[in-house]
Amino acid sequence: MDQSARGWISGLAGVAIFSGSLPATRVAVMQFDPVFLTVARAAIAGLLALGLLFAFKEKRPTRDDFISLVIVSMGVVVGFPLLTALALQHVTSAHSIVFIGLLPLATAMFGVIRGGERPKPLFWLFSALGSAVVAGFAAFQGLAASPVGDGLMLAAIIVCGLGYAEGAQLSRRLGGWQVISWALVLSLPVMIALAIVSMPPTFSGIEAPAWIGLAYVSLFSMLIGFFFWYRGLALGGIAAVSQLQLLQPFFGLALAATLLHEPVTTTMLVVTIAVILCVAGARKFAKSSSSPGRDEKGHADVCTTRIP
Repeated sequence: MDQSARGWISGLAGVAIFSGSLPATRVAVMQFDPVFLTVARAAIAGLLALGLLFAFKEKRPTRDDFISLVIVSMGVVVGFPLLTALALQHVTSAHSIVFIGLLPLATAMFGVIRGGERPKPLFWLFSALGSAVVAGFAAFQGLAASPVGDGLMLAAIIVCGLGYAEGAQLSRRLGGWQVISWALVLSLPVMIALAIVSMPPTFSGIEAPAWIGLAYVSLFSMLIGFFFWYRGLALGGIAAVSQLQLLQPFFGLALAATLLHEPVTTTMLVVTIAVILCVAGARKFAKSSSSPGRDEKGHADVCTTRIP
């Protein structure tokens, strides 16, 4: 199996795991404060990541990696979880899931800015079409009904796209699971302190579904999912593999309907199918002039050997 195929398979596994994030967050935020949920999930995942780094005796990142790790931390450890948790106080997870269709475009754009990738012009056409479908859906639903929720989701998409692209670049040097682990550890002292400060006075009224939601976003959404996702982006290319995120609304809507019994309208399904068709078109034209892991002359880049 070639490098690109391994990247797509790993990326798809990451997308499948992330698909449960918004439904799990929706369940958890019904009983946990959004700020506490954000810092608690990061603190739990950070402690687990610290244990992994010690267990495998991973060497510390260099000073040159520090800024990138800060960007990853602010984007996917703090920014996206907090903004989505706040948004889900105003909109349903089924509504918010469709905004995930904007992530591929955001990630691809930051991949160009931060990673130097150069997809073909038709790639941007299909990516823009997918984004337009999502934006049209939001307008059709009525942005005036919850401008705060939709605004928070759009902000979450931007910071997450930056965190994905930056982490993918760094994964080529450090490895996929190492990047998210170091980003979590970097923010761990602050997250633990904020978790203590924002902790509810009592947990006696918290029911099992909320605890399960917290466990899922801490273990899978915040840690395990990134093992697969960053590896996929690094191997298959940021712009190309990021288009798999357009499948996430489909998985997420199924979970929202099955687990949360939230209404999934015909419009939502049509939008989901439309963005899936867009990913097929974008994937065809996503290949950069130079493949990830190779230099301009086609020689293998030794940094890719760091990816587990």
